[in-house]
Amino acid sequence: MEESSLVRLVFVLCLVSSSVFCFDEPDHSTPASSAVYIVTLKDPPSVHSSGRESSGSNHVLTSTSSQTYRTLNRNASIIRVHDSLLRSVLRQENYIKLYSYHYLINGFSAVITQKQADRLAARKEVENVVLDFPVQKATTHTPQFLGLPRGAWLREGGSEYAGEGVVIGFIDTGIDPTHPSFSDKVSGHSYPVPPRFTGVCEVANGFPPGSCNRKLVGARHFAESALSRGVLNSSQDDASPFDGEGHGTHTASVAAGNHGIPVVVSGHHLGNASGMAPRAHVAIYKALYKRFGGFAADIIAAIDQAAQDGVDIINLSITPNRRPPGIATFFNPIDMALLSAVKAGIFVVQAAGNTGPAPKSMSSFSPWIFTVGATSHDRVYSNSIVLGNNVTISGVGLASGTRTMHKLVLAAHALRNGTTVMDAIYVEECQDSSSFDQKLVQGKILVCSYTVRFILGVSTIKQALIAAKNLTASGLVFYMDPSATGFQMTSTPMDIPGILISSSQDSQALLRYYNTSLFRDNASGKIVGSGSVARIVGGIKPTYGVVSAPKVMFFSARGPDPEDDSFNDADVMKPNVVAPGNSIWGAWSPLGIGTTEFQGERFAMESGTSMSAPHVTGIAALIKQKFPHFTPAAIASALSTTASLSDRKGGRIMAQRTVLNPDVSQSPATPFDMGSGFVNATAALDPGLVFDIGYNEYMKFLCRINGSSPVVLNYTGESCSAYNSSLAASDLNLPSVTIAKLVGTRTVLRWVTSIAATVKNETYTVGWMAPDSVSVKVSPAKFTIGNGQTRVLSLVFRAVKNVSTASFGRIGLFGDRGHVANIPVTVIYKVAV
Repeated sequence: MEESSLVRLVFVLCLVSSSVFCFDEPDHSTPASSAVYIVTLKDPPSVHSSGRESSGSNHVLTSTSSQTYRTLNRNASIIRVHDSLLRSVLRQENYIKLYSYHYLINGFSAVITQKQADRLAARKEVENVVLDFPVQKATTHTPQFLGLPRGAWLREGGSEYAGEGVVIGFIDTGIDPTHPSFSDKVSGHSYPVPPRFTGVCEVANGFPPGSCNRKLVGARHFAESALSRGVLNSSQDDASPFDGEGHGTHTASVAAGNHGIPVVVSGHHLGNASGMAPRAHVAIYKALYKRFGGFAADIIAAIDQAAQDGVDIINLSITPNRRPPGIATFFNPIDMALLSAVKAGIFVVQAAGNTGPAPKSMSSFSPWIFTVGATSHDRVYSNSIVLGNNVTISGVGLASGTRTMHKLVLAAHALRNGTTVMDAIYVEECQDSSSFDQKLVQGKILVCSYTVRFILGVSTIKQALIAAKNLTASGLVFYMDPSATGFQMTSTPMDIPGILISSSQDSQALLRYYNTSLFRDNASGKIVGSGSVARIVGGIKPTYGVVSAPKVMFFSARGPDPEDDSFNDADVMKPNVVAPGNSIWGAWSPLGIGTTEFQGERFAMESGTSMSAPHVTGIAALIKQKFPHFTPAAIASALSTTASLSDRKGGRIMAQRTVLNPDVSQSPATPFDMGSGFVNATAALDPGLVFDIGYNEYMKFLCRINGSSPVVLNYTGESCSAYNSSLAASDLNLPSVTIAKLVGTRTVLRWVTSIAATVKNETYTVGWMAPDSVSVKVSPAKFTIGNGQTRVLSLVFRAVKNVSTASFGRIGLFGDRGHVANIPVTVIYKVAV
């Protein structure tokens, strides 16, 4: 086989917390060198040969744990086939098999040469050979903001029952097992590990015996691909489930951390934390590392193992930083492994990515994956400084106040004798106390410059705090340098009185006051002091409900969903919903290096769609607890159709449109920004109606894509010829309608099933708001449905003008017993016929 016939899929996955940068790793391999390849076979994996799907209706709202269908004998047989194939093709040659994948995909990863890969690819039982690709890294109030204590938790018995019996698997950077957020020593009733879960707890560095418990029920790490490349240093990278970065500990606690854990940072008590499903169980599958990220071969092994272990939900806070190549974005090894996980009854939540606000920046593609964007919430930490001229300037910073007035001293005016600003060009950032004269700083408020170097992570607030304490300053003030104008300062913890002035205008006001109060020597004109004074008020106590929230954050990735790497649009709405993802408190590993400002702390405030995804994961656990037989599609429907369309003040949800000064440039959010809307935890537990999708429908959708038959056979072991029909993406029974190109008239069907067990019958009236340049008709316009019954709706869309810009509408199903289902409608290109 020629080299060009090998499929070479290379893209980077990133942990999607907003402070992390991602870089492509260059491919240094040569034809003669060894590399990691992922080889998939034509025979189906275990989950596809288990009889999982019945031949009848795909719309039965039941799914059983993947454990039920595990066939250990078949798994062992598949592994023997892998070993036999390698021995026969590469007889007496050097190679290293890293993993056998047998549950979700049938294949293996191995360290081989390109020539060996060519020979494997030529075998009739081999369907595909893929070059491994690198991957990298991408709350105290949000339960209240989401209405959990008086809503979803209360309905199901309170926080001590919320999520009980549900196991969430996290593919991430690991976990700190000593954190109180994951202790099983909590008050209340017994807390058994679900018997269907069969995961193990590795004993390794940072994970001594006894690290797992009834809360943290399993922990493994996957690094064979990293080891084969020589990039993993076991002493520096924690070759164990231990979290040396912090990200995995944070995401796990947001979804399922224990309730009522005190948040103490820099000596300040900042409230009590809780996960969305505080009684859910946590299983950790570490596949990313603090120094280099990770690799797809390890990620797929982690997903495969989580499914075998019997998790109910997978949280995936990693996304590719560019579209996967090939005939469709859906056909990449990770998404296809997740399709098999969905077939096994596992609900998959993925972060949308932090590549917004540009259109088509979405990094989570497939309709079987539930994609979550990020919003703000209504908690604000406000700080201020009162100047000696009675001017009060606001800012941020989790710090105490000074109580009394203190003199101000600008960093450039506190240098040691013989030191000039030119000698230490970044001296005004206050990173090194040796540059300053302690006598000039002692007891005063040190004024420093916040430059773009802080945004890049070159300079840090923490280092400035160390310098200020070494100089015995009474406080620390940062003004915004012009290089940082437009960027948002965050509420950084400070263990001495301090403030960050987040406005360039206010920064100039502070400097004008300071400069007009300078004392100069009459003879030399040299500055000898300043009469300026100020008092830092402090910003530890938050305020709630002052700002409009939720608001879609500028970094949250946007639709439309890209169908391929040629910018063609898919008929699939992404994101699915949005959830809090800005300034989120969560558990942290004290040894974690992911955020410099929180090193050594047990909690950290993080932003990114990495944080919004676990919010929805935890709420999904509450739905799974109440409806244990729901399919993944039914859980997705409950979350989508009940999402809120307005902010907490009753106005439209807004979306930030620019990176610089994002609050200045914003407009009402569309489905490309927020999907179905802002997640509503309480309403999702009583959706009334659900839109269900079976695995066979996903297969029919994939088989309709031109040229997909061999790729589908590769990943699923099933032939498209076995399906006597196909489905366009717009015909998938999703709780949304997206039509990338409407030519004339298009009719799509949706079927809804009633799960309102508390009412015998409910009558629904259908209403709609048509997108611009499109007419809409839904029939029946009114229907009555009983519990367990299904009704089919016909939705007819007609283009009335030729328009190339996207327009948005909505269909609402309004029940006479209080249930409401909202269906967003998006039509991009309209061609009237």
